[in-house]
Amino acid sequence: MEQAPALLLINAGEDSEFFYATRFLTEDPALYIRFGEGDDVLVLNVMEIERGRQTSTASQVVDRAEHGWREDLDGYQAWAQLAAGLLRERGQARARVSGRLPAAYYEALRSADVDLELDKALFVAQRRRKSAEEADWIHAAQRAAEAACAEIVNQLAAAEVKDGDLWADGRPLTSERLLTAGQAALNQIGYSCDDMIVAGSPLSAMPHWRGEGPILANAPVIIDIFPRGRVSRYHGDLTRTVVVGETSADVQRMHLACLDALAAAIAAIRPGVNGRAIHEAACKVLVGHGFGTVTPGFEGSPEVALMTHSTGHGVGLDVHELPVLRPVDMLLEEGDVVTVEPGLYKEGLGGVRVEDTGIVTADGFRNFTSLTRSLDPKAYR
Repeated sequence: MEQAPALLLINAGEDSEFFYATRFLTEDPALYIRFGEGDDVLVLNVMEIERGRQTSTASQVVDRAEHGWREDLDGYQAWAQLAAGLLRERGQARARVSGRLPAAYYEALRSADVDLELDKALFVAQRRRKSAEEADWIHAAQRAAEAACAEIVNQLAAAEVKDGDLWADGRPLTSERLLTAGQAALNQIGYSCDDMIVAGSPLSAMPHWRGEGPILANAPVIIDIFPRGRVSRYHGDLTRTVVVGETSADVQRMHLACLDALAAAIAAIRPGVNGRAIHEAACKVLVGHGFGTVTPGFEGSPEVALMTHSTGHGVGLDVHELPVLRPVDMLLEEGDVVTVEPGLYKEGLGGVRVEDTGIVTADGFRNFTSLTRSLDPKAYR
């Protein structure tokens, strides 16, 4: 059977899948139908038509008013009726949609007699295999992450210790101040990361805690930066852990274990390798260092620091996308861009995580990350 056209409908707001298909950003609802290679149509309101023709990759950019738009219907029904009409014009009654399609559009399209096929793989394979241009955009985003991380760490290195807290400019050095500094560094070079992490201890034991309040001396600080380019829209992803002051033996052991796990995982990466095997390679190293994970078979002792997350994930227009490096079967392919991010966390102590990002090549892994992985803030100067 001939493959049905691919259909994307978005509400107001950005959608990475829609942007991948069209290379067009809009804050308004829009419709895209791909009938075949080089045969696609982007439907916009009149305000966006000229910009769409200038910037999108669609072979046709048309005004919704010229293709059956009905102001007497609610937005969902109006777009669905318009889509159904365009399909009928091409002799089509079916369309493939992804799992991202809002339920209201799904129901409206069915009510308009469009036979929908839920295609969970729509654009997935294409988005996984990064082109040389996409790889360059991600590499540039990773360099931006390194620059912002270095700015944050340099401010940590310059701080003074007062009663166990870090101080700068006569007041406590807080996560909020460091987050602002990191975001400013990114903004100056065309990137942003609204949910950046600068997490002091002991609450850095929660892997995705963003950070709040004064930074303690002699305790690990996790810095996780995943910037997006304002022009390219592609992400990088980087994590480093540093300690200002004395580093405890426990934290040194955790950090060494994470570095060794990172090295083992990177060494295992190549096309055709199962993401599960890469994750297990990292887990094996952590357990060998006397720590544990939540992965069956690699639990370790319950009272030790644990890795409570996957070893890595894909990066692109979304900061988390396929493939994944965790206990599921998913073979790596040349062109996949992935993170490798082993971490260890212990309640009451804090966390340690080290994360690089790179691309799967024909014979291994090309790391986009060059920033030092040292615990010592002075090493980042």
